[in-house]
Amino acid sequence: MVIIMIKNKLFTTIICVCLILFTITFSIALPIFVRPFYYAHIDAYNLEAVTGKSREQIITAYDQVLDYLTMPDKEFGAGDFAYSEEGKSHFEDCKGLFTLNNSVLIISVILIVLLLILKRKGVFDFSRPFGKHFTFLSGALTLFIFALIGGLCAIDFNKAFVIFHKLFFYGKDNWIFDYRTDEIIAALPQQFFLNCGILIVSSIIVISIIFIIYGIFSKKKN
Repeated sequence: MVIIMIKNKLFTTIICVCLILFTITFSIALPIFVRPFYYAHIDAYNLEAVTGKSREQIITAYDQVLDYLTMPDKEFGAGDFAYSEEGKSHFEDCKGLFTLNNSVLIISVILIVLLLILKRKGVFDFSRPFGKHFTFLSGALTLFIFALIGGLCAIDFNKAFVIFHKLFFYGKDNWIFDYRTDEIIAALPQQFFLNCGILIVSSIIVISIIFIIYGIFSKKKN
């Protein structure tokens, strides 16, 4: 009986962690893979006038950069936009983070599906820590963490933007672009990254609320 309880708690902890990782990585992937989200910024922020390039040139450059960041064995390119070796090296660093996020997303989905299948087959049953369904706990914890982070970013996004880059690109300053040598940065205004942050946090909040609501209305089977 004790072994069964330990097993149930272990698998419950694993699926809670997987749901949290899924929520975060899926939300981060949204502005990456939904490219029309960026395209909408071209006219909204008059990027043709800012960059001196046509809409088609901007889209081509963005697509080439995103293809490099999200696909293996892709050479870096930025269309008709000039770039420096320093700028290229920053995108190489970003590619590592993109690959990590996508890998965690895929692994978390696989583990969630596998655990649900095993549970359905009666291999184990999920426990209810504090009397709560595991989706409720996952959603509540994720919501708390990112509501706090989102609030801090909203207070001072510029500072949060700098802290993010210093944390994830520790010891490097190649993320500080010079628009004269790395023209692509003009097509990636800070407002775009702010909107990406808003989309990510909004997605996390929505998914977390769905998990919480599902957890509230889930009935424990006898």
